[in-house]
Amino acid sequence: MNAAIIRRHHSALPAQPNELDRWRIVRALTKSERYRYVSPKVTAVAGGYLVESPCCSGNINAEGGLVDVALLHHDRTGVAWQLFRKDHRKGVWEWHSTHQRLGLATAVLNADPERLFWQ
Repeated sequence: MNAAIIRRHHSALPAQPNELDRWRIVRALTKSERYRYVSPKVTAVAGGYLVESPCCSGNINAEGGLVDVALLHHDRTGVAWQLFRKDHRKGVWEWHSTHQRLGLATAVLNADPERLFWQ
């Protein structure tokens, strides 16, 4: 009887954000080949995670402060991850891609051959 009550109670909790997936993202970003000397900050936001990083090049923030890199949003209805990039000129998030697994979304973010995320 108690197990049924506990199960019912937890099923109402949102799946994202959670600390386990936040750490999975942090760990995945440390494996980046291109940006291995940058320490991004991953923050839980409603429905997902915000990735910020110090702006080393001065392209976005001349003072070198934190800039938005990516937004990972968990789509509860489609059980997928939406990956967004920031258009800094317009100041808006733009959809980039959809992935069935978090690991695939972070792999795209790490590779970033066109420098759409890490500007």
